Amino acid sequence: MGACEPQRRTPLSFFSTPKQPGWRPMLVLASASPRRLALLEQAGLKPDAMLPSDLDETPLKGERPRDLSRRLAREKAQAAREGAKSRPDLEGCYILAADTVVAVGRRVLPKAEIVDEAAACLRMLSGRAHRVYTSVALVTPGGAIRDRIVETRVRFKRLSTEDLEMYLASGEWRGKAGAYAIQGIAGSFVVKLVGSYTGVVGLPLYETVNLLGGEGFPIRFGWMNVG
Repeated sequence: MGACEPQRRTPLSFFSTPKQPGWRPMLVLASASPRRLALLEQAGLKPDAMLPSDLDETPLKGERPRDLSRRLAREKAQAAREGAKSRPDLEGCYILAADTVVAVGRRVLPKAEIVDEAAACLRMLSGRAHRVYTSVALVTPGGAIRDRIVETRVRFKRLSTEDLEMYLASGEWRGKAGAYAIQGIAGSFVVKLVGSYTGVVGLPLYETVNLLGGEGFPIRFGWMNVG
């Protein structure tokens, strides 16, 4: 190369972008859930976009509850990845998805939308233990998919007729896996919980933060802005 010939420079890629103040990679939450958004923000992580998907969540024949949770989380992440391809502003982003399944044995309880469905779920949960599986899937900027599955055991008290009737009247159960929201009134039904409380809410924070951090996302970037 001649002394006066200008030096050729390779354009900066996502991975070589200088870590200047105010910079971090983009984070996409593949969900429209206000609960998952609130949990992420609780950990000091604010997504730059939310890209929910409308998937058929019907279990496959013979599919175990934990396998259903993992499959749906990965499918949500992959669907959001496809959506992000049409957004130049999201180039090189991390995509985070989650799915929660409530099960009694091998039986998956639905996300109740009608009162009769919710009542059947709550009667089944009354006075007994059940399991909550929440899977977290992460698509890295390089296109790799990583995931974690968190299993939590929950035991409900025996619900009285008044408990059942008044909880159904509250409407809190609507659209919730297993027809209850542990972060709401139904938290008073829980006698014992072994596992991840935030996993039952919808996003296990310990596993989520460690998954992101392990793949190079600056998980502490927003901590100074919390408070």
